[in-house]
Amino acid sequence: MRKQITDFTIVEKQVFNETYFTLKLQHPGILPEIKAGQFVEVEVPGNKQVVLRRPISIHDVDTDNNTITLLIQVVGKGTKTLSNMKEGDTINMVYPLGHGFSLEGEKVLLVGGGAGIAPLLHLSKCLNLKGIHPVILLGGRTKSLIPIQKEFEPYGQVCFATEDGSLGEKGLVTQHSMFSRDYDHIYTCGPTPMMKAVARHALDKGIECEVSLENMMACGIGACLCCVVDSDQGHKCVCKEGPVFNAKQLTNWINNK
Repeated sequence: MRKQITDFTIVEKQVFNETYFTLKLQHPGILPEIKAGQFVEVEVPGNKQVVLRRPISIHDVDTDNNTITLLIQVVGKGTKTLSNMKEGDTINMVYPLGHGFSLEGEKVLLVGGGAGIAPLLHLSKCLNLKGIHPVILLGGRTKSLIPIQKEFEPYGQVCFATEDGSLGEKGLVTQHSMFSRDYDHIYTCGPTPMMKAVARHALDKGIECEVSLENMMACGIGACLCCVVDSDQGHKCVCKEGPVFNAKQLTNWINNK
């Protein structure tokens, strides 16, 4: 798929708390096809201390209005600068990048934690277009760290797990009562320990599982090699050959404590 470099305009900004916010960005023309699980590399304007672009998962796509929505977690200088941008500002992005989810399965579970919730909304919509209505299990330490909740409701059965019990069942997503039910495909994105636990469960039960890795990425096109993961077929660039991988390819990574 051909990559593009485009100036997008911020048409809507929503701040959930000090940690999370969304930017809805409008393309000046017509969006290309964007697969669930792909990401963008965002230029951070106005901050000379931030040289490299920031990789951010594509949260939602609206082809009728030619907009992309990004769910962003404030974790450093780059994302902090982005959090201070306003509606009407322009952001330059390289997109669509990476290899997305396969959109397969009949009894499907989506598992997201923290900022890993981001790509699951577009995934939920794409699955619905294929007649697949997944169970969507979202987790976080506390309710405020699961910023996107009601948006998932039209696309599947939504369940929550929080470590403090402030939303849904108390505990980890892997301890949730819906997690151990019968599925034929699991898609997951979130903190590495969570994804490894989900993938180990899937491999043990013979369930197809796809994980979206969140390695540090600088270039987004497989040139700098800083995002390499140790797959069962050798080193793979997460930005180019991922970020989505079948868990069967990553047993070395999954079993590495």
